[in-house]
Amino acid sequence: MPNTVKSTPIDPVVLTQNLIRRESVTPADAGAMDVVQRVLEGLGFACERLKFGQIENLYARRGTTGPNLCFAGHTDVVPGGVRSLWRYDPFGAEIHDGLVIGRGAVDMKGGIAAWIAAVSRVDVPGSLSFLITGDEEGEASDGTIRVVEWLRERGEVIDHCIVGEPSSSAQLGDMIKVGRRGSINATFTVTGKQGHVAYPQRALNPLPVLVDLVAALKARVLDDGYEGFPPSNLEITTIDTGNTATNVIPQSAMARVNIRFNPTHTGAELKAWFEGLAVDHAARSGAKIDVRVSISGEAFLTEPGPFVDLIAEVIQAQFGIETDRSTTGGTSDARFIRALCPVVEFGLVGQTMHQINECVPVTELQALTDVYAALIEAYFRRF
Repeated sequence: MPNTVKSTPIDPVVLTQNLIRRESVTPADAGAMDVVQRVLEGLGFACERLKFGQIENLYARRGTTGPNLCFAGHTDVVPGGVRSLWRYDPFGAEIHDGLVIGRGAVDMKGGIAAWIAAVSRVDVPGSLSFLITGDEEGEASDGTIRVVEWLRERGEVIDHCIVGEPSSSAQLGDMIKVGRRGSINATFTVTGKQGHVAYPQRALNPLPVLVDLVAALKARVLDDGYEGFPPSNLEITTIDTGNTATNVIPQSAMARVNIRFNPTHTGAELKAWFEGLAVDHAARSGAKIDVRVSISGEAFLTEPGPFVDLIAEVIQAQFGIETDRSTTGGTSDARFIRALCPVVEFGLVGQTMHQINECVPVTELQALTDVYAALIEAYFRRF
């Protein structure tokens, strides 16, 4: 049976507006998932609502045979920020000068709307599915990672996945994301002994210990890059003692660092390095050093092959440009989906995401819908 339900094609602009008007700042849903579910059910999709903790998630599928092409995205958004700086209501979704203005227009309610609109126009064999979360902009602990676990437990097969993050850089289609660097955070807390600055022999100042530790962290050249990836980088994000006095040696001092790492490393290896440095510097200084580590995601790369090539070919056919197969940027939920299948990110131009006056051109939403529809049809001809 063809994967189609006779219906009126969805207008991606109207659907984008409807989604923006739901103030779904993580972890709030504000009815955004209901909007998605109603539209998908109208297109013949069987929808499963999956709530983990406070987070609303949705998995929807139309068709029972393979292959199963999945689209993944998120309905949650970052806060609007200072509303007086917006030209218009950040959740009003007004159209001015050909732009849909509002939080989530680019990241990534517009991408969801475009893919749904594309699906409403195609007639293909196999299966189409959606993995939509409300926890991408937050901790990401009750969102896609939990849905992926649920899918694996029930034996659901997804053959390939498009994540609709705003991957394009300057013009639609000029960049897709075929991988991402991993991310690891570490908080080092050095505890010494508080005392008067005039009597340092009676105290143990944690700050010199922390300075030496941070210097050791920065001294290591992590790598010179990895094929398709830039060199890994360690950044110090804060150093703090909480000491407001000028004549007191503080009791403790804290530093936080983040590493964005390529596939040269694993989170476990870097965690072990952090812990080893803490032990070594504690032994040499006599201070107590605690380290807390959290791994946000491992580095991954979707290897070159038919799926990546297909997306590049469709972009070339639609826009006449050669897309950059990139691994730049922060983390995304693709880091979880890669456990199921090959995954590529392709979506709107991301220049205004998370900014005041976030917006998307109406013409760009329409163009993304067209290229998504072409991509879906091309996919089922090839796979």
